[in-house]
Amino acid sequence: MIHAHGLVKTYGRGRAARRVLDGAALDVAAGEVVAIVGRSGTGKSTLLHLVGALDRPEAGRIEVAGERVDGRSERELTRFRRDRVGFVFQFFHLVAELTGAQNVLLPARLPGAPRGAEARGRELIDALGLAGAASRRPHELSGGEQQRLAVARALVMDPPVLLADEPTGNLDAAAGAQVLALLRAAAGEGRAVVIVTHEDAATDGADRVLALRDGRLEPR
Repeated sequence: MIHAHGLVKTYGRGRAARRVLDGAALDVAAGEVVAIVGRSGTGKSTLLHLVGALDRPEAGRIEVAGERVDGRSERELTRFRRDRVGFVFQFFHLVAELTGAQNVLLPARLPGAPRGAEARGRELIDALGLAGAASRRPHELSGGEQQRLAVARALVMDPPVLLADEPTGNLDAAAGAQVLALLRAAAGEGRAVVIVTHEDAATDGADRVLALRDGRLEPR
């Protein structure tokens, strides 16, 4: 589902330049959960951003769900992100002015969203036990509720790939376990799931754990 090879990414210029990815490769099959670990600043989030087309590599090839990602126009990448990838972030990124349900349904109301996406969003709210959070705004919700809403939003478009960047970093153990169970269930439905994490609980539930060292991924 994810095939990325030879990825190179450098930040800064001249003497301040720092190559965070130096030939990194990542392959993830449908139904698989892969956890990526590494010290802060090693490029874990950068790798997710490249795979999810939020950033561009300087070199390398990326294919996600049968689509070549590198070298595409911004318009094509916008469509790709909408249809192929769901993102879950550490800080939730819910819109403060919207209710929980409105946040979940936001992708379904964007131009180009498939018919049935809004109905799927409402089903996800019920299936994930979020009916009580649906009418409230983010500041009225616990961290666990906010992150579960973020997972539901990421699944509204039924993407084949789910990318999660420190999804339990702001949660207590119980709420984190709920979110990890949702990500595991998403893989069980045939998605490829990649989790960037520093927490043992997240790596314990992964099929594989890879460490990012010196710009490359290797089995931990």
